[in-house]
Amino acid sequence: MSAHCMLTGTRPGFGNRISHSHRRTSRRFDPNIQSKRYWLPSESRHVRLRLSARAIRTVDAIGIEAAVARIRARGVKV
Repeated sequence: MSAHCMLTGTRPGFGNRISHSHRRTSRRFDPNIQSKRYWLPSESRHVRLRLSARAIRTVDAIGIEAAVARIRARGVKV
């Protein structure tokens, strides 16, 4: 499963590891993806979302209904 957030769309970033001798090799900056289950009252069911830690705080602020609406607006199936 790819490391991307369903709400914010955050994906891995890429860059370089730089050694002491200044040689560069590729590396990946993965987002902090967590799997979290929420109760969706409008559909009377639980939904399991793969969210970044920042997106979990966003869901706490705007509510699960608004978050699911944003996810569906992005074209992601919930």
